[in-house]
Amino acid sequence: MDHAASDHPLLVSLEHSNLGAAMRESMWLYPTVEILHIFGFILLVGSIANFDLRLLGLHRFVPVPALARHAVPLAMIGFCIAAPAGFLLFATEATSIAMNPAFQFKLFCVALGLANAILFHLGPWRTMAVWGAVNYVPPVARLGAATSLLAWTGAVIGGRLIAYL
Repeated sequence: MDHAASDHPLLVSLEHSNLGAAMRESMWLYPTVEILHIFGFILLVGSIANFDLRLLGLHRFVPVPALARHAVPLAMIGFCIAAPAGFLLFATEATSIAMNPAFQFKLFCVALGLANAILFHLGPWRTMAVWGAVNYVPPVARLGAATSLLAWTGAVIGGRLIAYL
């Protein structure tokens, strides 16, 4: 990773904070937080992918509302683990990571995935009991599922490339 460091005061203060120093200097803190971040992302993306693939037509025998009752809470738990852990990892080198194009791509994909989830919950989710009971998935829900799969897959790819770009 060879990026020009940002001189944004918030990033500089985060990187030079006790939090950033602890993350850099502790032998076990960084790897522990990284494992938590990966675990949270697995939970998040795995749950979302299962739900999205069902909306796209895979495993039609699984009722959508029943799957949603299991997948959505797991995805939320995964996000609640991954996001703070990601922030802690970011604090170690905030000024250079912020300039990394892979990190920027990851943040874009996470924002797209979250915005898509909000729109899904404001739209198709509200009528899911009706269309889920007859095993029909409306096109707008399938479009949201495809967007979600692309966004979260992009977030995973961006996250993995941070170390290499």
